[in-house]
Amino acid sequence: MAVTIQWFPGHMAKAIRQFEENIGLVDIVFEVIDARIPYASQNPEVARITGEKPHLFILTKKDLADPRLTQRWLDSFKSKGQPAIAVDAKTKFNIGNVLSVISPLLSEKLAREEQKGMKKRPIRAISVGVPNVGKSTVLNRLVNRRAAQVGNRPGVTKGQQWLKAGKELELLDTPGILWPKFESQETANKLALTGAIKDSVFASDDIALFGLNHFRETNPGQLKERYRLSDSDFDLSDVDLLLVITEKIGMRDDYERASNRIIQDIRGNKLGRFTLDDPEKVNQNDETDH
Repeated sequence: MAVTIQWFPGHMAKAIRQFEENIGLVDIVFEVIDARIPYASQNPEVARITGEKPHLFILTKKDLADPRLTQRWLDSFKSKGQPAIAVDAKTKFNIGNVLSVISPLLSEKLAREEQKGMKKRPIRAISVGVPNVGKSTVLNRLVNRRAAQVGNRPGVTKGQQWLKAGKELELLDTPGILWPKFESQETANKLALTGAIKDSVFASDDIALFGLNHFRETNPGQLKERYRLSDSDFDLSDVDLLLVITEKIGMRDDYERASNRIIQDIRGNKLGRFTLDDPEKVNQNDETDH
C-alpha cells in the first residue's frame, strides 16, 4: 500500500537540527515513547543523532496500554541491553524512578570527572519524543512543577528550555518531533490512531478502519458491547462494519463523523486498553518500519 500520511512541519526540522547541536551538551538522552506503540513511536532520527551516548526509553501512558504487552516490551528492551521504564506520568512517577535507572549508566563518567578535580554536577539529559506522547507531563513530574507547557494536541511545545529537577538532574526540553518520511503506512497509521499526527493530515475513515481491524482481532467483545453489534455484524468487511456502526450510533450515513467518534473512543480507552506493537512480531520480522 502506498504511503499517504506525511507530516513534517518546519518547526520539527528546526528541532532536529537543535537536537544535533545540543547532543554534545548532555550525558544521556531520554526518548519518551508511547507504551501503546513502543516501536512505531521510536524516532529513527533520535537513534541516528544519539549514536553511542546513553539512551533511556520512557514508555508513557502505560495505564492506557495492554499491561501484558508492556511487560513483554520491557523484557525485550532488557534482553537487548536497552534501559527502559514504563510510567503512568499522571499518578505514579517521580525523579527517583529515573535516577535509579540512569545513575549506574553514568557513574563511571561522573567518577572520572571527580578524579580530575572537576566539581560535582547534576546529570544533564535531553528529552525527545514524538508529538502528543506525554513528554511535557513527564518533565513536569520530574521537576515537580508545571515548568513545561502541556497540551493534548501534537506540536504544542514549540521551543527548547532547560529545566532543573532538584540538584541531581538538569533537563533540556525539546518540541515533539517526527521524521521526514514514514517508510511504512502501518507506522503512520499507528501514529495517527494514537494522536501523534495532526488529525487534519489524515483521512479519518482510513484510521478508523485501521483501528476497527485491530479490535476485531484483539478485543471483539469490547467492540461488540460499545457499539451494540451482533455476531453477524462481525462477518462483514471492515468498511461495511463501519457503516453499521455509523447507523448504530445515530449518525445515519455520516461515516466521516462516525470515524472521528471511533478514533476518539479508541484514544479514550472506551474500547479497552490496547497496544498496537508486539515485540515478538517486530523481532521475528526484523522490521524496518521507519
